[in-house]
Amino acid sequence: MSAAAAKFPPLAQRPIAGTICLFDVDGTLTPARGDVSPEMSAILQKLRQKVAIGFVGGSDLVKQQEQLGVNGLNVTDLFDFCFAENGLTAYRLGEALPSNNFIKWLGEEKYKKMASFILHRIADLDIPIKRGTFIEFRNGMINVSPIGRNASAQERHDFEAYDKIHNVRRDFVAALREKFSDYGLTFSIGGQISFDVFPKGWDKTYCLQYIEKEGVFNTIHFFGDKTYEGGNDYEIFADPRTQGHSVTEPADTIEELKRMFDL
Repeated sequence: MSAAAAKFPPLAQRPIAGTICLFDVDGTLTPARGDVSPEMSAILQKLRQKVAIGFVGGSDLVKQQEQLGVNGLNVTDLFDFCFAENGLTAYRLGEALPSNNFIKWLGEEKYKKMASFILHRIADLDIPIKRGTFIEFRNGMINVSPIGRNASAQERHDFEAYDKIHNVRRDFVAALREKFSDYGLTFSIGGQISFDVFPKGWDKTYCLQYIEKEGVFNTIHFFGDKTYEGGNDYEIFADPRTQGHSVTEPADTIEELKRMFDL
Protein backbone atom coordinates (compact mmCIF):
# COMPACT_ATOMS: atom_id res chain seq x y z
CA MET A 1 0.00 0.00 0.00
CA SER A 2 1.29 3.46 -0.88
CA ALA A 3 1.71 6.16 1.75
CA ALA A 4 -1.01 8.23 0.05
CA ALA A 5 -3.50 5.34 0.20
CA ALA A 6 -2.80 4.87 3.90
CA LYS A 7 -4.44 8.26 4.58
CA PHE A 8 -7.84 6.77 3.76
CA PRO A 9 -9.79 4.10 5.67
CA PRO A 10 -9.03 0.50 4.62
CA LEU A 11 -11.19 -0.70 1.72
CA ALA A 12 -13.32 -2.91 3.97
CA GLN A 13 -13.87 -0.08 6.47
CA ARG A 14 -15.16 2.78 4.34
CA PRO A 15 -18.30 4.31 5.89
CA ILE A 16 -20.57 3.14 3.06
CA ALA A 17 -19.69 -0.52 3.37
CA GLY A 18 -19.09 -2.84 0.43
CA THR A 19 -19.34 -0.09 -2.19
CA ILE A 20 -16.99 1.01 -4.95
CA CYS A 21 -17.44 3.65 -7.65
CA LEU A 22 -15.70 3.07 -10.98
CA PHE A 23 -15.40 5.84 -13.56
CA ASP A 24 -14.70 6.10 -17.25
CA VAL A 25 -12.17 8.89 -17.89
CA ASP A 26 -12.84 10.86 -21.12
CA GLY A 27 -16.23 12.55 -21.01
CA THR A 28 -16.90 11.35 -17.47
CA LEU A 29 -14.09 12.59 -15.20
CA THR A 30 -12.46 14.89 -17.76
CA PRO A 31 -13.32 16.51 -21.08
CA ALA A 32 -12.20 14.33 -23.99
CA ARG A 33 -8.38 14.18 -23.76
CA GLY A 34 -8.56 17.14 -21.35
CA ASP A 35 -7.45 17.61 -17.75
CA VAL A 36 -9.44 16.95 -14.61
CA SER A 37 -10.93 20.06 -13.00
CA PRO A 38 -10.15 21.13 -9.42
CA GLU A 39 -13.84 20.65 -8.57
CA MET A 40 -13.81 17.06 -9.84
CA SER A 41 -10.59 16.29 -7.97
CA ALA A 42 -12.06 17.64 -4.74
CA ILE A 43 -15.30 15.68 -5.14
CA LEU A 44 -13.41 12.45 -5.80
CA GLN A 45 -11.30 12.82 -2.67
CA LYS A 46 -14.42 13.50 -0.58
CA LEU A 47 -16.04 10.44 -2.14
CA ARG A 48 -12.98 8.34 -1.34
CA GLN A 49 -13.52 9.01 2.34
CA LYS A 50 -16.90 7.25 2.04
CA VAL A 51 -16.43 4.52 -0.60
CA ALA A 52 -13.64 2.96 -2.65
CA ILE A 53 -13.00 4.65 -6.00
CA GLY A 54 -11.31 3.65 -9.22
CA PHE A 55 -11.10 4.61 -12.88
CA VAL A 56 -11.18 2.35 -15.92
CA GLY A 57 -10.12 3.75 -19.28
CA GLY A 58 -8.87 2.55 -22.63
CA SER A 59 -5.79 4.79 -22.73
CA ASP A 60 -2.43 3.84 -21.26
CA LEU A 61 -1.36 4.95 -17.80
CA VAL A 62 0.84 7.75 -19.15
CA LYS A 63 -2.16 9.50 -20.75
CA GLN A 64 -4.27 8.96 -17.65
CA GLN A 65 -1.52 10.45 -15.51
CA GLU A 66 -1.53 13.51 -17.77
CA GLN A 67 -5.29 13.90 -17.43
CA LEU A 68 -5.90 12.94 -13.81
CA GLY A 69 -2.65 13.70 -12.01
CA VAL A 70 -3.06 16.72 -9.73
CA ASN A 71 -0.34 18.97 -8.29
CA GLY A 72 2.40 16.52 -9.21
CA LEU A 73 0.73 13.56 -7.49
CA ASN A 74 0.77 10.14 -9.10
CA VAL A 75 -2.62 9.07 -10.40
CA THR A 76 -2.06 5.71 -8.70
CA ASP A 77 -2.18 7.58 -5.37
CA LEU A 78 -5.40 9.42 -6.18
CA PHE A 79 -7.58 6.34 -6.68
CA ASP A 80 -7.84 3.03 -4.84
CA PHE A 81 -7.89 1.19 -8.16
CA CYS A 82 -6.38 2.36 -11.45
CA PHE A 83 -7.33 0.37 -14.53
CA ALA A 84 -5.48 1.59 -17.61
CA GLU A 85 -6.18 -0.12 -20.94
CA ASN A 86 -9.41 -1.55 -19.48
CA GLY A 87 -7.45 -3.17 -16.65
CA LEU A 88 -4.66 -4.81 -18.66
CA THR A 89 -2.46 -2.43 -16.66
CA ALA A 90 -3.84 -2.30 -13.12
CA TYR A 91 -2.93 -0.79 -9.76
CA ARG A 92 -4.41 -1.42 -6.32
CA LEU A 93 -3.61 1.09 -3.57
CA GLY A 94 -0.59 2.27 -5.51
CA GLU A 95 0.87 -1.17 -6.23
CA ALA A 96 0.94 -2.87 -9.64
CA LEU A 97 -1.21 -5.94 -10.37
CA PRO A 98 -0.49 -8.60 -13.07
CA SER A 99 -0.75 -7.37 -16.69
CA ASN A 100 -1.52 -8.97 -20.05
CA ASN A 101 -0.54 -8.35 -23.70
CA PHE A 102 -2.54 -8.06 -26.94
CA ILE A 103 0.16 -9.19 -29.40
CA LYS A 104 1.03 -12.26 -27.36
CA TRP A 105 -2.65 -13.23 -27.39
CA LEU A 106 -3.35 -12.55 -31.10
CA GLY A 107 -0.02 -13.46 -32.73
CA GLU A 108 2.20 -11.34 -34.96
CA GLU A 109 0.99 -12.72 -38.32
CA LYS A 110 -2.69 -12.07 -37.60
CA TYR A 111 -1.87 -8.63 -36.27
CA LYS A 112 0.12 -7.69 -39.40
CA LYS A 113 -2.74 -8.81 -41.65
CA MET A 114 -5.24 -6.70 -39.75
CA ALA A 115 -2.94 -3.67 -39.49
CA SER A 116 -2.38 -3.74 -43.27
CA PHE A 117 -6.13 -3.87 -43.90
CA ILE A 118 -6.70 -0.92 -41.56
CA LEU A 119 -4.02 1.23 -43.16
CA HIS A 120 -5.24 0.47 -46.68
CA ARG A 121 -8.78 1.44 -45.73
CA ILE A 122 -7.62 4.69 -44.12
CA ALA A 123 -5.59 5.50 -47.24
CA ASP A 124 -8.75 5.11 -49.33
CA LEU A 125 -11.01 7.12 -46.99
CA ASP A 126 -12.26 10.43 -48.35
CA ILE A 127 -12.53 12.58 -45.24
CA PRO A 128 -11.86 16.32 -44.84
CA ILE A 129 -8.41 15.99 -43.25
CA LYS A 130 -5.92 13.35 -42.13
CA ARG A 131 -3.08 13.81 -39.68
CA GLY A 132 -0.82 11.16 -38.16
CA THR A 133 -0.76 8.10 -35.86
CA PHE A 134 -3.63 6.14 -37.35
CA ILE A 135 -2.91 2.98 -35.33
CA GLU A 136 -1.74 3.29 -31.74
CA PHE A 137 -0.55 0.03 -30.21
CA ARG A 138 -1.30 -0.40 -26.52
CA ASN A 139 -0.67 -3.20 -24.10
CA GLY A 140 -4.15 -4.68 -24.31
CA MET A 141 -5.53 -3.33 -27.59
CA ILE A 142 -4.98 -1.21 -30.64
CA ASN A 143 -6.64 2.18 -31.04
CA VAL A 144 -7.58 3.11 -34.62
CA SER A 145 -8.21 6.70 -35.67
CA PRO A 146 -9.31 7.49 -39.26
CA ILE A 147 -8.20 11.12 -38.87
CA GLY A 148 -5.08 10.29 -36.82
CA ARG A 149 -4.38 10.86 -33.14
CA ASN A 150 -2.12 13.83 -33.92
CA ALA A 151 -5.20 15.92 -34.75
CA SER A 152 -5.55 19.17 -32.82
CA ALA A 153 -8.34 19.76 -30.31
CA GLN A 154 -10.38 21.71 -32.87
CA GLU A 155 -9.79 19.08 -35.56
CA ARG A 156 -11.01 16.41 -33.13
CA HIS A 157 -14.23 18.36 -32.50
CA ASP A 158 -14.73 18.88 -36.22
CA PHE A 159 -14.21 15.19 -36.99
CA GLU A 160 -16.60 14.11 -34.24
CA ALA A 161 -19.31 16.31 -35.78
CA TYR A 162 -18.49 14.99 -39.27
CA ASP A 163 -18.55 11.39 -38.04
CA LYS A 164 -22.01 11.80 -36.52
CA ILE A 165 -23.32 12.57 -40.01
CA HIS A 166 -21.16 10.27 -42.15
CA ASN A 167 -20.63 7.33 -39.75
CA VAL A 168 -16.99 6.86 -40.69
CA ARG A 169 -16.11 4.90 -37.56
CA ARG A 170 -19.31 2.85 -37.57
CA ASP A 171 -18.75 1.69 -41.15
CA PHE A 172 -15.04 1.06 -40.47
CA VAL A 173 -15.91 -1.18 -37.52
CA ALA A 174 -18.52 -3.04 -39.57
CA ALA A 175 -15.91 -3.81 -42.24
CA LEU A 176 -13.43 -5.08 -39.65
CA ARG A 177 -16.04 -7.26 -37.97
CA GLU A 178 -16.82 -8.89 -41.31
CA LYS A 179 -13.21 -9.29 -42.46
CA PHE A 180 -11.83 -10.61 -39.17
CA SER A 181 -14.86 -12.41 -37.77
CA ASP A 182 -12.72 -15.42 -36.82
CA TYR A 183 -10.21 -13.44 -34.76
CA GLY A 184 -12.25 -13.34 -31.54
CA LEU A 185 -12.08 -9.54 -31.31
CA THR A 186 -14.32 -6.77 -30.02
CA PHE A 187 -14.53 -3.38 -31.76
CA SER A 188 -15.66 -0.47 -29.61
CA ILE A 189 -16.19 3.17 -30.58
CA GLY A 190 -15.13 5.70 -27.95
CA GLY A 191 -13.94 9.26 -27.57
CA GLN A 192 -14.11 11.72 -30.48
CA ILE A 193 -11.89 10.31 -33.21
CA SER A 194 -11.17 6.62 -32.74
CA PHE A 195 -12.24 3.11 -31.88
CA ASP A 196 -10.60 0.30 -29.90
CA VAL A 197 -9.86 -3.26 -31.02
CA PHE A 198 -9.27 -5.90 -28.34
CA PRO A 199 -9.94 -9.59 -27.55
CA LYS A 200 -13.48 -10.50 -26.53
CA GLY A 201 -13.73 -10.17 -22.78
CA TRP A 202 -10.97 -7.55 -22.69
CA ASP A 203 -13.46 -4.68 -22.63
CA LYS A 204 -13.93 -2.66 -19.45
CA THR A 205 -15.47 -5.66 -17.70
CA TYR A 206 -11.92 -7.10 -17.63
CA CYS A 207 -11.20 -4.96 -14.56
CA LEU A 208 -14.07 -6.46 -12.56
CA GLN A 209 -12.08 -9.61 -11.83
CA TYR A 210 -9.83 -7.53 -9.56
CA ILE A 211 -12.80 -5.99 -7.77
CA GLU A 212 -14.33 -9.42 -7.20
CA LYS A 213 -11.07 -10.80 -5.80
CA GLU A 214 -11.24 -8.25 -2.99
CA GLY A 215 -14.21 -10.11 -1.55
CA VAL A 216 -15.52 -6.96 0.17
CA PHE A 217 -17.62 -5.26 -2.52
CA ASN A 218 -21.27 -6.10 -3.07
CA THR A 219 -22.15 -2.85 -4.85
CA ILE A 220 -20.21 -1.64 -7.89
CA HIS A 221 -21.34 1.70 -9.35
CA PHE A 222 -20.04 2.50 -12.84
CA PHE A 223 -20.25 5.96 -14.42
CA GLY A 224 -19.67 6.49 -18.14
CA ASP A 225 -20.73 8.63 -21.09
CA LYS A 226 -20.50 6.01 -23.89
CA THR A 227 -22.96 3.56 -22.36
CA TYR A 228 -24.99 2.91 -25.52
CA GLU A 229 -24.54 -0.38 -27.38
CA GLY A 230 -21.34 -0.09 -29.41
CA GLY A 231 -19.88 2.52 -27.06
CA ASN A 232 -16.80 1.58 -25.06
CA ASP A 233 -18.66 1.84 -21.74
CA TYR A 234 -21.54 -0.40 -22.78
CA GLU A 235 -20.28 -3.80 -21.61
CA ILE A 236 -19.43 -2.74 -18.07
CA PHE A 237 -22.49 -0.48 -17.87
CA ALA A 238 -24.77 -3.40 -18.80
CA ASP A 239 -22.90 -6.05 -16.80
CA PRO A 240 -25.12 -7.62 -14.10
CA ARG A 241 -22.33 -7.10 -11.56
CA THR A 242 -22.55 -3.31 -11.83
CA GLN A 243 -25.09 -0.56 -11.30
CA GLY A 244 -24.62 1.59 -14.40
CA HIS A 245 -25.01 5.38 -14.53
CA SER A 246 -25.01 7.29 -17.83
CA VAL A 247 -23.55 10.80 -17.70
CA THR A 248 -23.15 13.42 -20.39
CA GLU A 249 -20.06 15.30 -19.20
CA PRO A 250 -17.89 15.77 -16.07
CA ALA A 251 -20.29 18.37 -14.63
CA ASP A 252 -23.06 15.78 -14.85
CA THR A 253 -20.88 13.26 -13.02
CA ILE A 254 -20.29 15.75 -10.21
CA GLU A 255 -24.00 16.43 -9.82
CA GLU A 256 -24.79 12.72 -9.78
CA LEU A 257 -22.17 12.06 -7.08
CA LYS A 258 -23.42 14.93 -4.96
CA ARG A 259 -26.95 13.56 -5.19
CA MET A 260 -26.06 9.93 -4.53
CA PHE A 261 -23.52 10.38 -1.75
CA ASP A 262 -24.45 13.70 -0.14
CA LEU A 263 -21.12 15.34 -1.00
